[in-house]
Amino acid sequence: MSLEAQFYWGGAGLFGLWLAAFGLALAATRNGAVHPRPASQEFGPEPEAPAVVALLANGWRSVDHAAAATLLDLAARGLVEVRQPADDPALSTVHLTGRAATDLTPYERRVLDRITEQAGESGAPVGAIAFRAQDRATSWNGALRREIVAEARSRGLSRPRFGVLAAGALAVGAFCPGVLLALGGLTGGHNLRAAVAVGVLPAIPLMYLLSRALGERATRQGLERAGHWAGVQAWLRAHEDFARLPPAAVAVWDRYLAYGTALGVTARTTRLLGFDAGDKRRVWSSYGGAWRPVRIRYPRLRPGFGAGTPRLLRLAGAAAVVVVGLVLFAALRRPEWAVTSGPDASHSLRRPGLLLTLGWVGIGLLAVAVAGRFGRGTLFVAFLATMPGNFASGHGWLSHGMDHPGLLPGETVAVVCFAAVAAYYLALAVLERRAPRTVTGEVLRMEPRRHPKAPRFLAVDTGDADRTVAWALPAGAPAPAPGTVVRLSVSVATRAVRSAEAVPA
Repeated sequence: MSLEAQFYWGGAGLFGLWLAAFGLALAATRNGAVHPRPASQEFGPEPEAPAVVALLANGWRSVDHAAAATLLDLAARGLVEVRQPADDPALSTVHLTGRAATDLTPYERRVLDRITEQAGESGAPVGAIAFRAQDRATSWNGALRREIVAEARSRGLSRPRFGVLAAGALAVGAFCPGVLLALGGLTGGHNLRAAVAVGVLPAIPLMYLLSRALGERATRQGLERAGHWAGVQAWLRAHEDFARLPPAAVAVWDRYLAYGTALGVTARTTRLLGFDAGDKRRVWSSYGGAWRPVRIRYPRLRPGFGAGTPRLLRLAGAAAVVVVGLVLFAALRRPEWAVTSGPDASHSLRRPGLLLTLGWVGIGLLAVAVAGRFGRGTLFVAFLATMPGNFASGHGWLSHGMDHPGLLPGETVAVVCFAAVAAYYLALAVLERRAPRTVTGEVLRMEPRRHPKAPRFLAVDTGDADRTVAWALPAGAPAPAPGTVVRLSVSVATRAVRSAEAVPA
């Protein structure tokens, strides 16, 4: 066996050895079994906070519902108040009581600061606690989890799944297969860049697996306390109405509602109290003086949304190319172009169906080029589009299409439709030249699009309606933060934002 082959086989062997060691590490560090205690309503002499209980109830994997449970715990302790003014629990509001907040843990202080930020002196709907931006919600909840894990560790309930030495050994070992593979590439005559690329590639999936496995695991004391809280969970589940309690029921159930939320028993409360990115189609806003829910519509399928005049003219031109191309193709084609008989009729490039589809695909490619949408996969899609005419030339209406004088029925429909599209884009281009309109309001949400060059959705509350339609903010324009008040110069026809500036609230 050559030296190059030895390096390659050695790298493959180390790859498999790392996976085996990783599997053994996972098996050795898995959580032990939680043995539920008998159903009980007792919390214990020094009970853990509901947020820490949420970590135990979720198997040390997440802290779902911890923020909502902390809010209810703060309400049970008199720092905040949850009110339900009507029969609908979704209209509940949260208020600060003004009581001095002392001896709060970092995550409790974080939740209280978020409530203070939204509620102020007059209170806020519980739905307004949710964040309006995904990145801020992610960072806030990530910091909350770290603070909860820190307390769980300080109480001896949790520990890192992998120790420093084990995690370091696995991290270093993830790059060892790549070293041998890189040496094999150099020995085989490959350049240094190719060898480095081959050496780095195996470490990518291994490091991904390692990063996914890093987390918390239970201690013996943690398993005991998890069993105790499983007994409390069973006691709460025995009350059939407990799962349907609204957040305002904390005034009656005290801390039981907070622990029920942490244990996943109160379905309605956990649904209403969200500290995530919230519902992007229904956002609470106080712009205009009073809190109210604002419904947002995102015009994803609206043609010309956010397009400028040059773009609209190109789209109109592309539609016109289809119309003119189909008319000219129908007027110029002749039956004698096609080969329908003879020994080579089934293999000729002049088969009727193939000629028709080639003409249509050619017109489509020209229209795509005019529209500026010609991409890497355009030719491949065009090749696939010729397949029906290639395989069905001798069957059905394709075999007689060349004999039909003038436009075919399908071509007639296409001409009418694309003529309407061209007229639509031309009308938008004319309307786009009108003077822009000024809109002032509070930014509710900023939603990105899949394509990086597509305009983003900017939802703004002007304070005079409970419904709004998102505007189109160009991809390169600065994005105003949710909650800021902006003055927009917009085009109503395409809902394009021409300029945006922040104004004092």
